[in-house]
Amino acid sequence: MNVSDTTQSAQETMTAITRAVELGRTGSAQAARDTLLEIWAALGPQGDPLHRCTLAHYLADLYDDPAQALCWDVRALDAADGLTDERLRRHDQNLDVRGFYPSLHLNLADNYRRLGSFDAAQREIDAAQGYVDALGNDGYGAMIRTAIDEVAAAIRTRTTARRASAPHGHG
Repeated sequence: MNVSDTTQSAQETMTAITRAVELGRTGSAQAARDTLLEIWAALGPQGDPLHRCTLAHYLADLYDDPAQALCWDVRALDAADGLTDERLRRHDQNLDVRGFYPSLHLNLADNYRRLGSFDAAQREIDAAQGYVDALGNDGYGAMIRTAIDEVAAAIRTRTTARRASAPHGHG
């Protein structure tokens, strides 16, 4: 396989992931889960870390059960740990791996919190806060900063209820 074939295949995989995510956002959560699980199986454990991270990150959001979401969020973080800036910039020149970590740790913190594991949640929210400087001064950065503050407050008060602003997986 030559480099252009690899690039085309990578773009096709990311397009398939994006289409599945859109299914979930339009209310077809089960169809989105099924499609993402098929792609995950095809990627395998040695698949492209960008694809594995992106897919697991979005798949976690499709589960209301915090234990199921946690499994996928751990997989997303593990994949990010194998992702390089070089690989990421082949996908988008404006991204760096460090910028993924605030959201990844935030999601872990929120799942641990919802499961009542407040010490683990605190470790993850501390990690998210440690990467917050990697966020841009844009809408996405503001959204993640706000969510970090919400989860930190919920950890302090030992609240396990779903946050109103959290993604919902039903549908």
